[in-house]
Amino acid sequence: MCDLFVLAWLWPYAETRRKCARSWSSVVRLMERYPEFTFTCSQAQLLQWVKEDYPVLYSKIKLHAAEGRFIPVGGTWVEMDGNLPSGESFIRQFVLGQRFFEKEFGSKCKVFWLPDTFGYSAQLPQIMRLAGIECFLSQKLSWNLVNTFPHNSFWWQGIDGSTVLAHFPSGDSYAMNGTVSEVIKCAENNKDQGRADISMMLYGYGDGGGGPTEDMLERIDRVKNIDGIPRVKSSTPDIFFAQLAQCHNLCKWVGELYLELHQGTYTTQAQLKTFNRQCEVLLQKCEFLQAFVYANKLKSIVPVRVMQSTQKYWETLLLNQFHDVLPGSSIEIVNVEARQMLSQLKKTLIADISCLQHSIAEFMQASRQGNRQALTRDSYIFNSLCWERQEVVAVPHGTVEMPLQLTAEGQQLLLVRASPMGVTSTQSCSQLLAPDQHARIKVTAGEVVMSNEHLVACFDKVGRLMSLKLQGNAKEAILPSHPGNQFVMFDDVPLYWDAWDVMDYHLQTRKPVDNITASPSDVVIERGPLRVSFQVSLQISARSSILQTISLDAMSPFVQVNVTVHWHEAHKFLKVEFPLNLRAHNATYEIQFGHLQRPTHVNTSWDSARYEVCGHKWADVSEYDFGVALLNDCKYGYSCLDNVLRLSLLRSPKNPDEQADMGLHTLSYAIMPHRGSFQSAGVIQQAYNFNYHLDIMTLGTSSGDSITSETDLTSSTGTCSLVTTNNPAMIIETAKPVDNCNNAILLRIYEAFGSSAKGMIKLNFPVNSVLGSNIFEETDVMKDKYEVAHGEFCLNLQPFEVKTIKCILGNQ
Repeated sequence: MCDLFVLAWLWPYAETRRKCARSWSSVVRLMERYPEFTFTCSQAQLLQWVKEDYPVLYSKIKLHAAEGRFIPVGGTWVEMDGNLPSGESFIRQFVLGQRFFEKEFGSKCKVFWLPDTFGYSAQLPQIMRLAGIECFLSQKLSWNLVNTFPHNSFWWQGIDGSTVLAHFPSGDSYAMNGTVSEVIKCAENNKDQGRADISMMLYGYGDGGGGPTEDMLERIDRVKNIDGIPRVKSSTPDIFFAQLAQCHNLCKWVGELYLELHQGTYTTQAQLKTFNRQCEVLLQKCEFLQAFVYANKLKSIVPVRVMQSTQKYWETLLLNQFHDVLPGSSIEIVNVEARQMLSQLKKTLIADISCLQHSIAEFMQASRQGNRQALTRDSYIFNSLCWERQEVVAVPHGTVEMPLQLTAEGQQLLLVRASPMGVTSTQSCSQLLAPDQHARIKVTAGEVVMSNEHLVACFDKVGRLMSLKLQGNAKEAILPSHPGNQFVMFDDVPLYWDAWDVMDYHLQTRKPVDNITASPSDVVIERGPLRVSFQVSLQISARSSILQTISLDAMSPFVQVNVTVHWHEAHKFLKVEFPLNLRAHNATYEIQFGHLQRPTHVNTSWDSARYEVCGHKWADVSEYDFGVALLNDCKYGYSCLDNVLRLSLLRSPKNPDEQADMGLHTLSYAIMPHRGSFQSAGVIQQAYNFNYHLDIMTLGTSSGDSITSETDLTSSTGTCSLVTTNNPAMIIETAKPVDNCNNAILLRIYEAFGSSAKGMIKLNFPVNSVLGSNIFEETDVMKDKYEVAHGEFCLNLQPFEVKTIKCILGNQ
């Protein structure tokens, strides 16, 4: 039985803390009267709140948990959204949740309990298995608007091949009342009769809490052994799934569990989603810098406060990934509070990162100059990604003597080559440009042409992309007479749930946005040779407008569009579209730790129901040997029908938050044509670059104070990398200090191309040993040891496999 608690929705977090006490006090009293009564509770965050606010109640809960009657399930910090969080966020949900359950109740959960989120990522089965979970319960796909999901009990297989035993209760509810009609429905509605003749019946008041009542328990007791109705038995999730595992010939479902409803939640409350992406990026950078400090023995020169565990930061982020908060389906007070929490988290992380970078840069500068007083100003480039990057960056005036280009704000633009997962001095990484590598812009009466050594892009006076070609390739990426970078508006009036839903018929109301208020010829911002850019202003309506800055950097494989929107609409949906000169039956979208394909046609009802889908940093449409990728820095909603690829930007629902998305928004996206496959063209890496910007730390002249440490950061070259790999299919997603340990670094590495991969991992710091680890940072020295030679070890990964590696630090 289940008591689903919605942490925030039509009420704020503070009310949920009180709801927990009221509901679970009732549960404890019922347990004293009904000895067979068992109760499931998910979400470690709820139990943490009760522990803090109601210690006497919490002690009673723990007593009943020891009896096996109050049963923690789920294994996650909260019941998070199943589509929008990153792969690392999914892992931290399980790490924080399972650690809490094990510490407080003696064991980790065995069942992932997520009954009410809006679709389920195809990478969840692997992450469940990595968390020690082999069983999964939900019921939300019973809400499908078009197709009836064909199973209640089945094996669910993820994109890496991992499988979990899944059960969707045939009552199609997590809040039943225990009536005879509901019991009969559970039996008659079972779609797997003959393969699995059992089903779980979840009863009790859910959403706002309350749980089972005395009337429900009495009804359940009376229907247990009545002729003519299915047999009812009180049980536990572990016992149920053990019985279900004995059923033979269960069917298998491969890939995502797509909910044919609530697709608007990929876009609603855009600022929340922007903060979420930004905080995920900042947490990765912060933990990387902490690992860099530990690996290079720099802890003594860094303030203690910025080397503390990031767990509290993760708790804030994970809380706000709850499945009615991050999707944007809550009331205004919840959205305001979530934005405030994430905004403050962002500010704190930026401050911590700046402090860490400043300490590292100061030490590197002192090392390079032999601890003598610095005579020149220098800037340092920080790259938290595991590949070398050649990009244009803006640095303070005076960083170099003869800059190639200045910005309107007086900063210098430099082309730099940043070392992978490391730090590089601008004096050692600044790159020169040959004339044929310059970024160029040409403005005529009717068009703007931008070019660099990779591509040529032609825009009209409205900012629409009329032509996009690779240099030396006659293939046109944009469908002739159908411009790209076209902003389009749709009427957005759902049938049922305003903030949640976008219906397929909205596509019939397409209206281009082409009312220009400022032409490109009037607002060319930058003219090269490192960056060219121009601005176009568009009027959406009397109350809403768009300002787009379209730019192209030297050496860049994509055209970037930075957009500022003043948005004051009602039941409208803003997208940007790119009709592509390509024929492909499938488009590819990034998901957590990998990607998957979805059809671009509507051959079947299953295909047509996916008119709006979820993706992360990129989507790609490719033919053999040529394709186009669309990158973004904060969006999750896409659609691709035939050859028209669209990115969803803003919605304007009015319920349950009348002010949803009203106001100022900033966002960026980029269009990248490429030869070959998206894997070989580096689309995945470019999408990471687009989100994980290079950070610049500029130092003034030194005070002359001596800075000492136990290490030397390769002072002769002005560059230092933490770790690298020689296989581009292997992405080091996370580098962090091992929790509660000062002498170990954790690496999380995944295979990104969808193929078996073998590569060398190069550690640029001394290690005593390298061990395989689970996501809880636990190792078995006898089984999981890697052979390390000259700082390198060999790693093998299967398609989309995620591995966690623990590096035990050695002496210098």
